[in-house]
Amino acid sequence: MNYTQTFFSRQFLWEIVRIITVGIASLLFYFNVIPLPILIVAMAFGLYSLVKTAVLDIIKERKIGTELFITIAVIISVVGKEYLAGAVVLMIILIAEYIASASTEKARASIKELIGSVPKTAIVKKNNSELVVQITDLKIGDIVLVKAGEKIPVDGKVIDGTGSVNQAPITGESVPQEKTVGSEAFAGTILELGALDIEMTKAGLDTVFSRIISLVEEAESQQAPIEKFTDKVASWLIPLVFIFVGTVYFFTRDVKLVIALLIFTSPAELGLATPLVTIAAIARAAREGILIKGGLFLEELAKVTTIVFDKTGTLTVGSPIVNAVEIVDPVYNENQLVQIAAAVDRRSSHPLAKAILSYADKLKLTYGEPENFEVLKGRGVSAKIDGKSVLLGNQLFMEESKVPVSKSSESNTDTAIYLSVDNKLAGIFYISDAIREGAKEMIEGLRKSGIENIIMLTGDNPETAKHVANQIGITDFRANLLPEDKINIIKELQKDGSKIAMVGDGINDAPALVQANIGIAMGAMGTEAAMEAADIVLMQDKLEKIAKARAISKRAYRTIRENIFVGVGVVHVIGITLVLLKIIGPIEAAAIHLLPDTLVFINSIKLLRIKIEA
Repeated sequence: MNYTQTFFSRQFLWEIVRIITVGIASLLFYFNVIPLPILIVAMAFGLYSLVKTAVLDIIKERKIGTELFITIAVIISVVGKEYLAGAVVLMIILIAEYIASASTEKARASIKELIGSVPKTAIVKKNNSELVVQITDLKIGDIVLVKAGEKIPVDGKVIDGTGSVNQAPITGESVPQEKTVGSEAFAGTILELGALDIEMTKAGLDTVFSRIISLVEEAESQQAPIEKFTDKVASWLIPLVFIFVGTVYFFTRDVKLVIALLIFTSPAELGLATPLVTIAAIARAAREGILIKGGLFLEELAKVTTIVFDKTGTLTVGSPIVNAVEIVDPVYNENQLVQIAAAVDRRSSHPLAKAILSYADKLKLTYGEPENFEVLKGRGVSAKIDGKSVLLGNQLFMEESKVPVSKSSESNTDTAIYLSVDNKLAGIFYISDAIREGAKEMIEGLRKSGIENIIMLTGDNPETAKHVANQIGITDFRANLLPEDKINIIKELQKDGSKIAMVGDGINDAPALVQANIGIAMGAMGTEAAMEAADIVLMQDKLEKIAKARAISKRAYRTIRENIFVGVGVVHVIGITLVLLKIIGPIEAAAIHLLPDTLVFINSIKLLRIKIEA
């Protein structure tokens, strides 16, 4: 949707008709073509929408808005027999209100536009034939055929074919992703090359695409603190304005002066200055694959003083590998240790468990099912394997379980996972994780943006933590932490008033994400838990998106201040001064009143277009 489509849409047809009606009536009355009663009728028609809004604001919202100011100004103009001035003022104010409404709608429309629409039909393969089916008629398990150049209509898994998919509508990443058998595909993305058979897992409102739209649209309801502040200021100003205008009329008895003052003292742009920026910034962030759940979090991110990072899966790729296996108990060989560990871990979803399972598969080993499997958060897992009690976890787990731990002989920079059989240490697995690409540059970028306090939290051993921290330029790190320790550290940091952002995977770090002032989930495409836990969701594993999100938030916050200072403060102060000096009258005041509306609109909407450097 472009600007023309927005400003001349059916939604605003009656507003356009009212503006034209009042404008033509004013012109004809000026040339004595129509009598006064017709002008009054035209003014009443134009005033209807303002009166309706003013009444609803008072009854439902318990607040006095700009519309009441304008209504009073027009009524005063009629009572004071300044008919033409009142009509022209009404027309110009209707134009200003129209610009404000259409501007907000344009920003909202960009939210839908930024992702595009999901196809309403799909080609389904059934009984050796291809059928065109409505999306609403699809069922889980249906096989959907997508050809080159088409949008993928559902979430699902590729079961046949290969293709190059543009996932920018979801991730903001312009580089196409290669999809092969087993790859996940998402509704709303575009197949640029190839052909894919996709087994549907989600459709309609359950797709990642739909959840993104829902989250972004819901974000509008989360008011930023500065928006709440401007609303309060507006409510405080209203009685003061009426007292001021009443006092001026008492001493001057000048109706034109009162009308002009009412125009300039109305807090119209104050109510527009913040929400329009918020909507535009949220839409812009969504284009970058960043979901900000509301103006509250947008502003909080701009004020963050400390960023806390989880290590595994955030600063590292989260796909660790087994580098070595140390045999402690000579009863076992390496293959036997790997088989026992893999049997215990086969029910675990932890990244370190996946590393051991991958190592077992690499050695082409078979392993059984665990009995009495149990996960101990922050420590490890336990199970029965062939009647033997097996523990697999960190050093703390072994010490709490009274298992004697020998000093490891391998590199201290690897994560050591201990394997105990019947309360006797059997072996040690040494696992490492690669540093995520761009981690060091991201840390440098955050420091340049004004964040000096950057902390890494991990359940890993101090040596591994130090090794990772040194590689990416973090000087403050805490190791050997349990999930509750991370929460306590964040609480401690918050005691001095610091604004804390926590960056994690959105699932394992959910409690810490909730405790922080801002929770940021990494690489959450398709992960419902991450979307729920975090305040800001990054749709792919791109660390530079964190710096980008902060850059957008800071730019938005700066834009709000500009709107308030220039669009509201400067223009209104100058306008009131000119009115009191009787340099301008009601008509000139109404015309100038268009200026802050226009300035606020242009300044806010540019967030959708301008280049924002992280």
